[in-house]
Amino acid sequence: MADLLAKLSSLACHELQQPLLTEVNMTEGDTCEDELMNECHQTEPTTSLELIQTDLITASRPDQPEIDGNKSPTKPKEKLRSAHLFEVLLQVLSCYLSVQRQQANPNRVFTMVTNQLLQPLVLLRHLLTSGDFTSSHTQLRLRQQLCRDVRIKVDSILQLALFPSEQLNSYKDELLPSKEDSRKRGSGGTKGPLKPVSAVLCKLSAQGYCEPSLHYSVKSNALCLLFKFFLEKYGKGRGEGEEEQRMLCFYFLIKLVPALDLHIDGCSASPAKAEQPGSVSSRQKSPPASLSSPESWSLALLAVESLLSQALSADIYNVAADRIRHGEVQLSFYRALGQMLFNEAQPSIPAWYRCLKVLLSLNHLILEPDLDQLLSAAWVNAECMEARVERAKQLTVCSLLQTYTKLRQLPRLFSELLSVICQPALDDLRPPLLSEGISTSLKTCLLDTPPSQSLEICSLVLESIRKHLLPDLVKDKMEIDGEQEDLERKDASLKLSSLSQLLHVVLFNVKTLDNTSPVLFVRQSQNLMEAMQQLVSELLHVLTTEKKPKTGALWEQKTQEAALLLRYTWVEVDTLFHIHCTKYTSLDSAANEENEDQASSSAPVLTHIESLLSGEILPADLHPSPSCSPISCLLLKLLTLQQIKKALWDSSCESSTAALLTRATQFILAKSNIEMSLDGEQVWDGQISSVNANSYHVAHWHLITSNVPLIVPHLSGEDVGCIANVLVSSLLTRQMDRSKDRVSSCLTVSLISSQLLQSSILAELPSLFSAVVQSLTQKIISVLKAARTLKVCPTLLTFQEKETGAPSSERVASQPLSSLVKKETIVEDILASSKTGEVHVLLTGTQMKELGVLLQILTNLNPDGMSSEDLSFVFLVLFFMVTATSGQPEQIATDPPESGVEALFLEKLLRILTYLVESRNFQSVLKLIHGGTLLQAAVSCLLWQSNSGRFRAMSRPGWLDLIKEVQGFIRSLVQLIIMRNSSVRLNLDQFASYLTGEAMESRKTAVSSSGASMLSVHLLLASLTSFSQAMASNLGRSKPMDQTLTQMLRRVTASLGPAVESVLKPQTVSENDVQPASILGQAFVAEVVTVMLHSELSSLSVEDENRQSGAQLKHRTLYQCFCQQILKEISSAPRPKDFLVSSLHFLSAFYKAVVKTKGEQEVQQGEAKEGGKELDELFVQILQNVHRLLTAPWLSSDVSELEPSVQELLHHLVEKNTTSQFNVLLLMIREGLDSGKLRAGNYREPLSAVIIIKLLSCCQLPEGCSKALWLIAPQILSAMVFLVRASSEDVSLTLRFTVPTVTSMTSLLRQGEGLITNPHHVTLILVALQSVPLDHLIPPVYQSAFLAVHEALFAIIQCHPQVMLNAAPSFINVFYRLVASIMQEGRQRGDSDTGADGDVYLQCSRLIQRMYSHIAAAAESFTVLSAFMVAQYVTELQKVTLRPDVKQHLTEGIYQILDLCVEQDIKFLTAGLQMGVREVFNELYSSYTHYHKAQRQGEDKYTV
Repeated sequence: MADLLAKLSSLACHELQQPLLTEVNMTEGDTCEDELMNECHQTEPTTSLELIQTDLITASRPDQPEIDGNKSPTKPKEKLRSAHLFEVLLQVLSCYLSVQRQQANPNRVFTMVTNQLLQPLVLLRHLLTSGDFTSSHTQLRLRQQLCRDVRIKVDSILQLALFPSEQLNSYKDELLPSKEDSRKRGSGGTKGPLKPVSAVLCKLSAQGYCEPSLHYSVKSNALCLLFKFFLEKYGKGRGEGEEEQRMLCFYFLIKLVPALDLHIDGCSASPAKAEQPGSVSSRQKSPPASLSSPESWSLALLAVESLLSQALSADIYNVAADRIRHGEVQLSFYRALGQMLFNEAQPSIPAWYRCLKVLLSLNHLILEPDLDQLLSAAWVNAECMEARVERAKQLTVCSLLQTYTKLRQLPRLFSELLSVICQPALDDLRPPLLSEGISTSLKTCLLDTPPSQSLEICSLVLESIRKHLLPDLVKDKMEIDGEQEDLERKDASLKLSSLSQLLHVVLFNVKTLDNTSPVLFVRQSQNLMEAMQQLVSELLHVLTTEKKPKTGALWEQKTQEAALLLRYTWVEVDTLFHIHCTKYTSLDSAANEENEDQASSSAPVLTHIESLLSGEILPADLHPSPSCSPISCLLLKLLTLQQIKKALWDSSCESSTAALLTRATQFILAKSNIEMSLDGEQVWDGQISSVNANSYHVAHWHLITSNVPLIVPHLSGEDVGCIANVLVSSLLTRQMDRSKDRVSSCLTVSLISSQLLQSSILAELPSLFSAVVQSLTQKIISVLKAARTLKVCPTLLTFQEKETGAPSSERVASQPLSSLVKKETIVEDILASSKTGEVHVLLTGTQMKELGVLLQILTNLNPDGMSSEDLSFVFLVLFFMVTATSGQPEQIATDPPESGVEALFLEKLLRILTYLVESRNFQSVLKLIHGGTLLQAAVSCLLWQSNSGRFRAMSRPGWLDLIKEVQGFIRSLVQLIIMRNSSVRLNLDQFASYLTGEAMESRKTAVSSSGASMLSVHLLLASLTSFSQAMASNLGRSKPMDQTLTQMLRRVTASLGPAVESVLKPQTVSENDVQPASILGQAFVAEVVTVMLHSELSSLSVEDENRQSGAQLKHRTLYQCFCQQILKEISSAPRPKDFLVSSLHFLSAFYKAVVKTKGEQEVQQGEAKEGGKELDELFVQILQNVHRLLTAPWLSSDVSELEPSVQELLHHLVEKNTTSQFNVLLLMIREGLDSGKLRAGNYREPLSAVIIIKLLSCCQLPEGCSKALWLIAPQILSAMVFLVRASSEDVSLTLRFTVPTVTSMTSLLRQGEGLITNPHHVTLILVALQSVPLDHLIPPVYQSAFLAVHEALFAIIQCHPQVMLNAAPSFINVFYRLVASIMQEGRQRGDSDTGADGDVYLQCSRLIQRMYSHIAAAAESFTVLSAFMVAQYVTELQKVTLRPDVKQHLTEGIYQILDLCVEQDIKFLTAGLQMGVREVFNELYSSYTHYHKAQRQGEDKYTV
């Protein structure tokens, strides 16, 4: 059997390598790509073995010889035979594994596997898991599952044969030192192999069982696999043998590392002195030549990383036990390994950094003797390389910072760091010290560092600058040559720049002083600030007194940047300390008092501003220049801004300071610089240290926009116009260049502008807001001027006359365009165009796109922030575009309908006009033109353009969207006219007369059914409909208003009826003619008829109140026919969703109207029996059709879009129904809840009943019907419980049936608060929730199921608290399912943690946190179970590594449960949990005590 398996394995290996013999050699670039794909998983402290093994395999590709390309490829029959070979191999592996398990002699099995199977099996496993051979898998038609099954069988054979329990003593004999051997080993001895480790390593190191190019990668992969098996089998001891097992694993690790051909001092001194196999010992004498190549080093380092990560995960290194009982043997080995890594440094390989990171995680003392080398190689002197290397380096440095932060030894780390920085630089230019990732990590660490240590770090930085760098900057020229002087000054200035940036970051993240700060800490801060101020003065003195032979030398530039950065940092921190701490004496204020004593003529703050602007401190350039670098220029502006804040804060400043503040703000603005070209590609990461010539514009714009409220009040109108123009121009560039990729974490000018536009700050600055509106308007007018003009109108002439002359910013400053152009002129042109239909301007597609972008920007502005002047001018210009512009005919003809450029343009125009109508200051427009005239002009011009064929080529979706925008505009303007209550009758009568007249004309042309005429009919019907809706919704305000609106509604309805009848009337002109109703769309016709019916009902209601009874529906026959047609069509065949919704709305309105009119007839004529019969028939018809609709097989599984419409219909059906009608409804529900239908595969009928139950529970029922419903509610709940349990067996029904059923039960629970009295029925729901599937679901389905179960639990705990007295354990078990599922789904997965799927799990974790808080609020029911809940939580937490954002919410939630735990519960958990789980609990409880408990106790202190 073993021989057969060995031969089959060799044959399979040959087949796997055979297809690659026809391919060209793989390149090194592919190696790097594969390694990169596997590095995204290296962020966890413990690295997954499988990922590392994949790294090991893919890091080196075999150098296959090139074969003649003329050879024929593998034939299909051969591929099929190869696939069958692997099927046979799987069967043989399974048979051999079963035979192996039955063997009684483990030594024989070990020998057989080692001698015959080890080599072919590890080679086979390598070829199956290697990314290099995936093409072979495809060509050989190997299924992924088959490869996985073969690999699992191979792993089982190797683990069972090489590491059985019976061989433990043999491994102890070989690995453990002799002293422990005599004490720990039993007296019976062992009959196993003398040296199993040596035998295995000898076989792996032997040559000949694979290609030489594959040998090292196969061996390194196998060594990691063997260590994994060893840890799983022998590394899980408990009690007295636990420490021995850990040491055994460590000694096995010592044997494996030399087998990787790594020469480590100390490995030869391993405790067991057994000889190594010849092939292994020969490699230990000196490093092999092959390791000199980077590829071999990459493989070796990946293997070392895997071994160390497994050792860290298995926790085989106990620092205390190693020091006390084992003579620090592990520490010595790891130190030797670390020393080897530094001696043979490979900074171009990411695994080298990760190895150092794992060693740091094992014990910081391992690398502490070489801390300076680590800081130099991984941080200070590390060269900037490719992204994957940079990422590994950053993670190592971040881990270093976090480790020393936890140890409270951050000053010790910074002391070493400063000494490394101050050493002579290896290169001319060192890489940036604080990259974005490292800077973020440092800021986080400083927040957890005691303030005294942060001050100590700052003092160390200042001391290093003063001791090591300042002397090199002020050396006498007599000491050194001029060239040598420049080199030394250059080196010192670069180091000074790095240290100043470091000090800036540290000081900006130190906890600020306040009135509770200890006096000693305040005094230390005062001394630090004094020392820093003195250092800044000395640096400025060096720059101002030194004679400069070379202007703009690098050392001067860097020294200037450092001095200004330190000065700015000092000013900010000093001001902050002074504001928040009365014990702190600001050095600025002390100096100010002296100055005031000497000369009280001017304020000291103003003196500082004057000195900055005049260049007394440093040359105050407006923009970067050779003498002022970008960083220096930005820092000067920041310093000036800080002094402006002080001046505004100081109430003693006189009004004479306005001119100086204006100069200061103009210096910050630097108008000449900001109007320069703003390249959209410029990006900035937000750090001052990264500002350069490319990113300066972004940083400058960020400075201006983030301080706009501070500087705008002191700017002139021209300067404000400049800001507005830059804002609009950058936004225009952003909208036009959306296709370009942007760096997500970086800022651009356009991104900053977009954020300012969307903020609420802009509307609070009237001058800037007005300037932005005027800038947008001017750009719109510029596009109109550049377009083709068919006929010159007074408005266009005025634009062209006034536009010529001054630049835009000056025009905004002096006289805005709105004050130069007469609005009456625009109104006259609008009215003329609407009457004649003439178009004055023809726009190209590009011009319409540009105008669309400008309109989109205008839409983002808050219209309530516009002044009356700006609003009226903008509105009239935009309305002029609606009436007087059109697309070029040739453009419309050539553009495909799908492009929708013109439709999109008109939609945006009407949408922004609607926004402006709804604004606060729109009354100013109505002073220029009546509302009725506006309505008539809008519809008139659109009808003219429709009749001219402008919209004929438009796509149907684009046309429907345009119709919606027209309706929205009409509704908003009519609503405003009614709310304004001024000339309501005049305005509405004007528009109603126009619409009714056009409706009469349209009936004459509708017979032709041509495209253009039907579009006009569509537009006209939509206008009439929205006009009626707006008026009907405003009935009931006052009797005079109701009388006016009722008259208008009657006129409009009288016109709508014939228009609809003409549309619905079939055309018999030709068989090929398309019916008008199909052109307009069934949904639209249903909507129009529904509005007609609503309008008539509203009028009847008003007339009833005025005691004018006897009125009936004028179009009753139309409504009845339409109702019968809808009942025939709604469920007979697949229908669009919009038609279904419109039809349901009509049925609701029609049933309501029938009930109302029949009731009046009964009162007047006494026909109660006949009317009741008709109502019953209509009730049953509607109910049956709704049931058929919900059970229709063509209806998609997601019926949520129909539920609001069905609920409205149900509400009208049951609002005044009789007992017999309600019984029909209940019988239908009872038939639908039959679980037999679900078992038969028909889930739609039960689903229909479930949906109706949910909607019915939310309806207002008559008293008798309500009692009947809640009387049978327990039976309904029981039936739904059976349905949930039955459907949960089929996972495919989760989203389609199980979730809606659980949602329906939740609705019954909520509405049945106080009505469902028996707790047993609520407890049954908990039983059903236990069976809802939550595992192995795609994110959308998982979210739906999770939310359904969560909402059911929430309804129980909120609405039925009495159930918790007895059902708390069942409740906790269901909730535990949610917690366990979110922990599984929310674990770290790499790239998939972000995006839509990641957001799903984040939202679910928030719900878990919320439920924990509700459980804590119901403490009386859960106090006994709190310890049990914590135990469940930590047990699940121990199994996974959660995403940080998910873990944050879950941790905050479990803290609330820990609040319920008493001291006895904590002791019980500490004693009762298993070892690994106990460690997780201890860590959780420690963080709870440190963060949450202290805060809660502080809050309780002030709680009454």
